[in-house]
Amino acid sequence: MLLRLEPGSPLPLGEQIAAAVRGAIADGSVRPGERLPAARALADSLNVNVHTVLRGYQRLREEGLIELRRGRGAVVTAGDAAPGRARVVEGVRRLVAEARALGLSDEEVLSLVRTGLAGR
Repeated sequence: MLLRLEPGSPLPLGEQIAAAVRGAIADGSVRPGERLPAARALADSLNVNVHTVLRGYQRLREEGLIELRRGRGAVVTAGDAAPGRARVVEGVRRLVAEARALGLSDEEVLSLVRTGLAGR
């Protein structure tokens, strides 16, 4: 898995790492059950602090996309749902960014989402 970081980006490096892995899960280039590079090895290859990689991995764990196992490292969540979930998370992140750019509050965004769900 090849990751590229943009040092000049306003997005923190840990978030860039999470976004790159999320994208790889979403497009199927990283599959459920596959082990991600060890945090230390990835940090060395990207020339960043290991804690930066761990922050990115922690974000992915919070999103339900990977499992962090002591001694086994980071593994993409098993099952067929991981790629779809990664695409949904990407969509939600884009939605939130666009809503914030428009000045909408979190409550307004949640209300819009709830309204959309009620119409089903």
